[in-house]
Formats: sequence, C-alpha cells, structure tokens
Amino acid sequence: MSAFTPEALPSADEARAALTALRREVAKAVVGQDETVTGLVVALLCRGHVLLEGVPGVAKTLLVRTVSQALSLDHKRVQFTPDLMPGDVTGSLVYDQHTAKFEFMKGPVFTNLLLADEINRTPPKTQASLLEAMEERQVTVEGRPVALPDPFMVAATQNPVEYEGTYPLPEAQLDRFLLKVTVPLPERNAEVAMLGRHAAGFDPSDLDAAGVTAVAGAAELHAARASVAQVRIAPEVLGYIVDLCRATRYSASLQLGASPRGATALLRTSRAWAWLSGRDYVTPDDVKALAKGTLRHRIGLRPEAELEGATADGVLDGVLASVPVPR
Repeated sequence: MSAFTPEALPSADEARAALTALRREVAKAVVGQDETVTGLVVALLCRGHVLLEGVPGVAKTLLVRTVSQALSLDHKRVQFTPDLMPGDVTGSLVYDQHTAKFEFMKGPVFTNLLLADEINRTPPKTQASLLEAMEERQVTVEGRPVALPDPFMVAATQNPVEYEGTYPLPEAQLDRFLLKVTVPLPERNAEVAMLGRHAAGFDPSDLDAAGVTAVAGAAELHAARASVAQVRIAPEVLGYIVDLCRATRYSASLQLGASPRGATALLRTSRAWAWLSGRDYVTPDDVKALAKGTLRHRIGLRPEAELEGATADGVLDGVLASVPVPR
C-alpha cells in the first residue's frame, strides 16, 4: 500500500517541473553531465537501475551524491573490492549477547540510492548478492524476505579502460540494469568552468556549501511514476520497438541480440522520456533517444566484429538507420 494519499501528492505538472529543476540543481556541483542526470531520472521513474561507465575522474561518484541530495534521498556508497563479501552489501546475522539471539544487521543496500563503485572489481559471488535486491527489491534472511526501501536504485560504476584484476559482469546481471550510460570526458568549456569553480574554493565533499538543495522528493517521484504509467503508446510504436530488438538478433556483427526483456525496458524508458518531454504519448523519436542507453549492454559483439573495430553503439546506429520508422 502506498504511503501517500492522492491529496498529499503533487500534480503531474508539479512533479515534472521539480524533476526538470533537478538538472539545474545538479549543475551547481557537476558541470556538463546533463545526459547522465537524465539517465538517472529516467531509471528512478521506471524503478530501474543504472550502470555508469567512464574513466576515473569524470565525477561519477559526485554526480550520484548530488542527485541523491537534490532529490532528498538517502544514499550509501560501497567500494567494491576483491575481498568484499556478500554480507558486506546485504547485511549479516550478528549474535546479541544481551538477548542470546542472532539479529540481522542491515547492510548498505538498505537505502534509496546505492552507489556500487567499481562493481566489476568484486568476485561474482558478491556481484550476485545484488541480483535479488535489484530484481525483487528485497533481501532474504534465513528464508524470510526483508523489503528494501522505496524508492530504491542501484547506480553502479565501472572503468572501461582498466580490466586487470576485474570480474566482468555476466549477461544475467547486465540485463538487470535498465540503462547503461557512458559518462564522457567534459568538453573544453565545461572543463574550464569546472576548474574555475575549484579555483574559487569549490569543495566536492561539501554540497551544502555549493548550494545544492532538495528540489524534489519521494512524493514527487511517486506522482511522476503514476503519470508515466498513463503515457499512451500506439500499436505502431510498439511494433517499432519490437522490430528494433529483433533486428539486433539477426545482425551479422552480434552473437547476442536484445531479449524480450530489452524490448520491455525500451518501452519503459521511452515512456519516461516522453513524459519528461511534456507529452502523454510516445513517439518513434522517444524510442530512438533511449535505444542505445537501453540496449547497448544487452547485446554482444562477435569476436571478429570487435577485431574489425565494431562497437555496440555503432551496431545500434546501423539498426536504427535500417529499421523503418512508423509514420
């Protein structure tokens, strides 16, 4: 049952305005990452999770911290390392000498926004401990499910360059991420602006001093999700989503195409983007805008295609160009 009554919820327009203001608020601390912010908001609207991929030093951690503060959400950060155990993420049973019983001590996964930093640096057993939390939004303790807070989202990061000592995420876990967002290096003007802020005394560890305040919260997210669920999608656009995903399965460059789960994910993200754009219906352009972010981690290149320099984004560009767009 929802914790909010209809009277206590903001209107759809108020929720959209609050989430739109999020970009301006995040820009007080992070320069030039609008696309990444949009990906995080879309995932929150869809009750999904995000994999952020970028080289060290592009403010992935700062971005997630700033978004959580601007949305008034609780957040925790876990640095994934080779010696991290599943209980370090989900929690563990601890013996209480006063009660002579084992008590469950909740792990950092019990939060609204979990930053899983360098998730590919921990062994598969610990990576797998997140699967139940991400899919079922619960943790099982001695056969008893313990629900996670709502909203709940995992924002995981990984370095696309350094693979030594890492454990690549298996396809089953990659598929649990709604979006894979590539965090780029900033353009020159953005980097100059960033250095100017640091020269003026900006401290990344003190977001309050940077003026970052909460512009939305759980109520706005709840209202927004309800509105996104009402966004209409025509049969022709549904067919377009299916045709795009099917085209990846027959691509000569791919050994793994997008699954039906990928198609449903693209439906969800397209709906959220349409709503954020101020519309109550989905257009083919909405689908195109979210196709790469939603599908790039759900497809697998053939080794020979990789040797020839093919990339997931390049293959998806070809698919988008080849599949007829409904009128």
